[in-house]
Amino acid sequence: MKRYAMEKLKNWKEKPNRKPLIIMGARQVGKTWLMKEFGSREYAKVAYISFYNNRRMAEVFEMDYDIKRILMSFNIEAGTVITPRDTLIILDEIQNAPKALEALKYFCEDAPEYHVMAAGSLLGVALHGGVSYPVGKVDLLNLYPMSFREFLCAMDEEALVSALETEDYSVIDAFADRYTMWLKNYYYVGGMPEVVSYFADTKDYAGVRGIQDAILTQYRGDFGKHAGARELPRINMVWESVPIQLAKENRKFFFGQIKKGARSGEFETAIQWLSDSGLIHKVHKVNEPHVPLAAYKDFSAYKLFLLDVGLLGALSGLDPESILEGNEIFVEFKGALTEQYVLQQLIADTAYTPFYFGTEKANFEQDFLIQKKMQIIPIEVKAETNIRSQSLKAFSEKYHSEKAVRLSLLRYCDQGWMVNIPLYAVCNL
Repeated sequence: MKRYAMEKLKNWKEKPNRKPLIIMGARQVGKTWLMKEFGSREYAKVAYISFYNNRRMAEVFEMDYDIKRILMSFNIEAGTVITPRDTLIILDEIQNAPKALEALKYFCEDAPEYHVMAAGSLLGVALHGGVSYPVGKVDLLNLYPMSFREFLCAMDEEALVSALETEDYSVIDAFADRYTMWLKNYYYVGGMPEVVSYFADTKDYAGVRGIQDAILTQYRGDFGKHAGARELPRINMVWESVPIQLAKENRKFFFGQIKKGARSGEFETAIQWLSDSGLIHKVHKVNEPHVPLAAYKDFSAYKLFLLDVGLLGALSGLDPESILEGNEIFVEFKGALTEQYVLQQLIADTAYTPFYFGTEKANFEQDFLIQKKMQIIPIEVKAETNIRSQSLKAFSEKYHSEKAVRLSLLRYCDQGWMVNIPLYAVCNL
């Protein structure tokens, strides 16, 4: 499978000031595969060390941080002789060995000639729980589910991807029906690598849902293993409520939807746990659409999205016919699914940090705001081709936007004040 993160790893390898790399991401997004595949392509040797149920290797770091002694242990465990520059050292599930995480500092300071890469599925939770993080001594890469471009590559549609990357809409628009067909499939399949690989081989929608359900079950199992007994019920309630929250017209997270009379203080820790684990994305409202957007973030108002559009459909019980054939029952949820898809592409396939904007008057609300240099760009998301952009127009006039963006199934169109970009071309933002 093609993962665009591979190019980032190549850049990391060639950096003159390279530090040990930590790959962050939720369980099942492909961290282990990416590290091993990168090692096999770019290095003569790979020394793979997993700390999962491996107390022996965790104890290597209990005595001290003598790099020579640690490397001798790695040689034995991995069954290879580690040599500088031509061996990639992979430390997987490193959250199970907190002192191994701390040891990355000493690889950076005392042995920079060794190429070291680490990952852990619940590393964000471990760090939030007080595990020492080697600040300033590591590089960081976030890995997400496969983007729509990566999905197309997995479906042997590299030519469609190449066309998108040219941004030549005279070519792209000629294949709008084909892009749309695959987009609907991506809404159902999502970007979890195991699911995408299975669908590429079989085109079996029932089998896809079975794998998605198994991943959701594994996530719930993680809740029970790694969350405290007090927080576990709240984590489950937040997790199960995300589809309900997104189905609301304004998508804003409302605690009363979880439990009658619920207040934010009761669930903030649960939300933080899910966010730290990479299972949800928190998109904050801004009080004013000005530069820098982060300075106007409203910490008390936000939308919650899942990590993957396919898992959102599975958690919601959507059948493939609803998505692929436009079942009328699905109409109310279509906007939520489309907004989830757009958020996922913004995070995985662009450099932007998305926010949203809302006021007491709905005519100024915007699904997303992004900051491009010194410009604030409002983004309106429409699930179909029947669209009206009254709020987008009102926002642009009130706040003097240089350019607004509408994402819909309409073909590319630049109207001066606003550009319509097809939903399958979010990467071109």
